[in-house]
Amino acid sequence: MPLTSPSPSQAADQIPDPFRVWFRFIRLHRRATNTIAAELKALGLSIPQFDLLSTLTEQEGLSQQELAERLYVTKGNVSGLLDRMVEADLVERRAIPGDRRSNALYLTAKGRELAERGIGVQRSYVQGTLGTLPPADLADLERIVLAWREKARAAETEALDRLRR
Repeated sequence: MPLTSPSPSQAADQIPDPFRVWFRFIRLHRRATNTIAAELKALGLSIPQFDLLSTLTEQEGLSQQELAERLYVTKGNVSGLLDRMVEADLVERRAIPGDRRSNALYLTAKGRELAERGIGVQRSYVQGTLGTLPPADLADLERIVLAWREKARAAETEALDRLRR
């Protein structure tokens, strides 16, 4: 079903309710996450473990604080997960010269291979779902998501500003 706009005569009768669209989006997110979680579980990974590994495929050498920021969690939240990933020989900590308090994080060969398999699972899911939309619909969706993201960033900034006052 195309994402095209209704005709002007239909538009007045069919103005979407943003709250309803929000719930549809949340449910879609939950469905996609559940599907990916099941696929990752077959690889022996949880969603948080995969997020950590895939983030390190984008940039290794991050500190624990930088990793936490990229994952939108606290340093404390990532600490236990990271300890388990190091113990499983998926990630390694390396000393940062001149900084005795922080370590740089790197994937091991085992961690990189597992991350790549997880990325393949995600890529396959996206291609089989979102990738089957007509190109014009996909372009519309991207435009809408980017516009929504800008609104969300502005709302986040406003909320943080209110908390600081």
